[in-house]
Parts: sequence; structure tokens; C-alpha cells
Amino acid sequence: MEWNLRSAGALAAAMRAGAVSSVELTDAAIEAIERADGPVNAICVADFDRAREAAREADRALARGEDRPLLGVPMTVKESYDVAGLPTTWGMPQYRDFVPAEDAVQVARVKAAGAVVLGKTNVPLGLQDLQSFNAIYGTTNNPWDPGRTSGGSSGGSAAALACGFGALSLGSDLAGSLRTPAHFCGIYAHKPTVGLAAMRGMTPPPGPALPTEADLAVVGPMARTAGDLTLLLEVMAGPDPLTAGRAHTVALPRARHDELADFRVLVLDDHPFLGTGSAVRAGVRRVADALVAGGARVARHSPLLPDLAEAATIYTQLLFSGSVARFPVDAYEQLRARAGELDPDDRSLEATRLRAMVLTHREWLEVAARREAHRHGWRQLFARFDAVVCPITPTPAFPHDHDPDLLARRLDVDGVAYPFFDQIVWAGLATMPGLPATAVPAGSSPEGLPVGVQLIGPMFEDRTVLRLAELLEERLGGFRPPREPRRPGRLGRQAAPVEPA
Repeated sequence: MEWNLRSAGALAAAMRAGAVSSVELTDAAIEAIERADGPVNAICVADFDRAREAAREADRALARGEDRPLLGVPMTVKESYDVAGLPTTWGMPQYRDFVPAEDAVQVARVKAAGAVVLGKTNVPLGLQDLQSFNAIYGTTNNPWDPGRTSGGSSGGSAAALACGFGALSLGSDLAGSLRTPAHFCGIYAHKPTVGLAAMRGMTPPPGPALPTEADLAVVGPMARTAGDLTLLLEVMAGPDPLTAGRAHTVALPRARHDELADFRVLVLDDHPFLGTGSAVRAGVRRVADALVAGGARVARHSPLLPDLAEAATIYTQLLFSGSVARFPVDAYEQLRARAGELDPDDRSLEATRLRAMVLTHREWLEVAARREAHRHGWRQLFARFDAVVCPITPTPAFPHDHDPDLLARRLDVDGVAYPFFDQIVWAGLATMPGLPATAVPAGSSPEGLPVGVQLIGPMFEDRTVLRLAELLEERLGGFRPPREPRRPGRLGRQAAPVEPA
């Protein structure tokens, strides 16, 4: 277990120094998965034979003097990425036998960088939940408390990293799917600037893997240290070679500052649409205190901040208008009828979600224009500040809730019930305008559950928030491993299936 919890950067340095081989690291990771994944169920598709062969090839490359960024480093990949020869289902039972013949762009990039892919990690049905469970692979549990979720939709990846099943993972984010699992599992994740990393091959089955320009979604890195996020992002960043010729690298601006004392940070923990739980509020305060102790200039309010209520409304409209695009006609008409019954004066997020599902294209264009106004507002804010610190969700990991009616679910925030999807407004604060955001550990709740916060930065200045994450890691301590699950279990891919969401 000694090697399994080390950073990818430390593993790469150890291999270069001859202190350990990729085969040894890969065998140690596989042994950990076979011994400890049963109660967690993070790894849904193992690829151990090919991983061992990739590790042997990495050792041969190291012996030849090669030095690629991820050479010999064991890692995992979210199930929704195409990996040649392995099923890509997105948790949908009808596609349990869909096996792509080609790697996703990002899988190809990490392999070219020398990474050893151990297998795939679990996701929710269609990636449309803040939990990770489906009828094919079962439920992924939180490594700190099996009665709670690891998050979604990159919940399998977050749980795998927390348990030491590989040093890195590839995830994706539309409604906090990188940041929420990181927050729930005590690890690091980075939502890149929209469009920074190519997404081809992160495609719902059985559709062809074609280049796409996502409106809100991104793919991004997950790790146990802030430095490893930068390491993996540098491999991932760049346009799709199918649309950009041979070029597949991008030069991101340097971080604005190298020292904590030079950062100007706006700290938020209140939202007009929902309360912030005491455990998360304490996590935000710990980060704010660390910033002040390091000499950073910290503010709690700014007239330059775009209106949070309007931002949440715009995000909800953009997100949910796309979520039903492929619904059957009869289901769509039912939604239209329900939306028509709403009180015209009802401006709650719950009503906004329902109306958004039946937006016309004309209405969508109006919403998109309002987004551009918010983007301009963020540009003005980031002329005064370097980063914004705020929650990812209002609570630590919540108990499993597999109610198939997602709109009927409720989230308990310190005794107050909110509609389940209201909690994504904090994640949407960065997603709607396409800004980079890094999830960082910020201590624990009184019950011992991880608490994380996000650092939001200026568009395409990903290195600024990643550097801030590194500096905070030095002061706050970063990732802390959970106690290993005590009860034995089988590999996650053998877990009993559950009902789909």
C-alpha cells in the first residue's frame, strides 16, 4: 500500500531513479483493487492483463532511457470513455455489449504519454446523477461511509483514487461531475476551461465517436495532489487532431502568481437559492483562513460579482434544455403539459428546470445571449481578483438515494429539505460561463466525511487556480486516505445490479 497512495509525479520520479518498476506498481495497484474494492465497487471493468503488458513495455522504455510524462504510472478511466476492446455503456443496460474499436482521444493521449490503464470506473445511468449506480455494475459507495454516495458522475474515479487504485483518473464534468465526487471523496479534480481538452470518444453509445463542441461539458483530470492535476492536464489539453490538423497541444498562460501572498481572492459561501450546510461553510472558512495566514488579499463581497440568482437560472435553463433532447415524443409532451400548469409567477429552480426542458430554440438563443453578458461580468471581476473560492455542493456526501424520480428527490441541508438538483447551482457557477475550477480538499465534517471547495479562475487561466490549489495544499495538508474497508468483498464489476435511476 506504500506505493499506492503516492502521487503520479512521485511514482514517475521513483521509476526514473530505479527505485521501483512499473510492473511492481501495477501489481500493487491490482492487488489493492482485488483486496479492497468489494465494499466500494469503484472499478467496474478491469483490464489487468493489458495493464501488466503495458507496464512491462513501460519498464522496457525506461530501460531505453525514454522519459514520457506518465511513463509507467497506473491510472483508471471513467467508464464513459471509449477504450478499444472494453465495453462503453454509460450505465445503460441496452448497451452492455457495445465495445468500441478505437480509444477516445484522451485515452489515446494518456497511453501515448506512457500511462498504464488498469480499467474503467463506475458511473450513473447516462451520467445523469450526482451518484454512481446503474443496473449493470451496481452501486459505488463512499470509501469513508458505504451508506453514502461517492458522487457522480465521476464517482467511481473519485472513490478509486481515494482507495489508492491508481494515481490518476480521467473524468468529465457537466453538472459538477468532476468536482462533486472530489468533494465527497477528499481528492483533487479540475474542470478545465470549456473547449480546452478534446472530447471525442466520450460519446454516448452506440453513436460514432466524432469531434464535438460541447456547450457546457468538459473532460478533465482527477488526482490525489494538485500537482498531479497539472501533470495530467498538460497531457489532455489541446484540440482534436481531426479538426486541428496534427496539432494537439496548447500553450496555457502562466499562473498569475507563484506565491500565496500575491493572490487576490473573493470568498463566497451564501447562495440566494439554497442554504450552505455548516460543514461546508466551515470548509470554506478553513480555506479563507489559510489564504489570510499566507498573506493573500481576501474579500467577502464585490459589486463586480455577477448576480448569483440569475447565474443559477441561466445555468439551469442551458443544462436542462439539453437533458431531454433525445426524450421520446410522448415523454416530451408530458413535460410540456406539466410546464404549462406552472404558476407564471413561480421562479423557483424547480419550476425553471421544468420550463427549461421544453424551451424553444428562440428561447434558448435568448438565454445564451444572457450567458454572454455574464461572461463579460466575470472578465471584469477577474481584472480585480485572481480566483473565487466557494462551495461545490452545500453538504458533504449524502446517503444513497435511488428514487427513480430524480425531480422528486430531496436533499437535507442542516435539517432543511431542498429539491435534489438545487445543489448543483454552485457547480454551475463555473460551468455556465465555461470557467476553469479546481476542487480541493478542505478538511472534514464533524462526522469525518471529506469536505472540499472549488477555486474558480479566469477563462483559459487554468494554471492560476491550479497553482493556488498547490499553495493551499501546502497549508491545509491535502488528501488524507480513508480507513481501508474491513469487510472482504468481490470485485466491483461482480456486484449485484440495482435499479436504474
